[in-house]
Amino acid sequence: SVLPAPPGLPDRFRMFRSCEWEVLERSLNILQASDFYWGPLSVGEAHAKLQREPVGTYLVRDSSQGNCLFSLSVRMPTGPVSLRISFQEGYFRLKNWFSDCVVRLLELVVAGTRNNPLHFDEMGGTPLV
Repeated sequence: SVLPAPPGLPDRFRMFRSCEWEVLERSLNILQASDFYWGPLSVGEAHAKLQREPVGTYLVRDSSQGNCLFSLSVRMPTGPVSLRISFQEGYFRLKNWFSDCVVRLLELVVAGTRNNPLHFDEMGGTPLV
């Protein structure tokens, strides 16, 4: 069955299958309990907040892109950058990592980039560690 987006997500997001809805609702509840989820924060606001923080500081916010639910904004040595976290077939994805929970996805990325830095076009070749 198809259900509307979970409460708390903007109305502009597509309809979700019931199994996806359960994943989204659980992940959103965990995110809302964290201290790094900022909800509907614009990319400019996110970058302004991160500009004053140490390199490596990050936050998760609602994505302004209609095809993504969340964005990860990170303070890099060259300044803040934002990366889209996609949601496909019940999994949140960032580059080669995926999980059915955004917080678990971030844990995987943090652990994985310690030994194998990520490179994103959006970061101008600066590796994400």
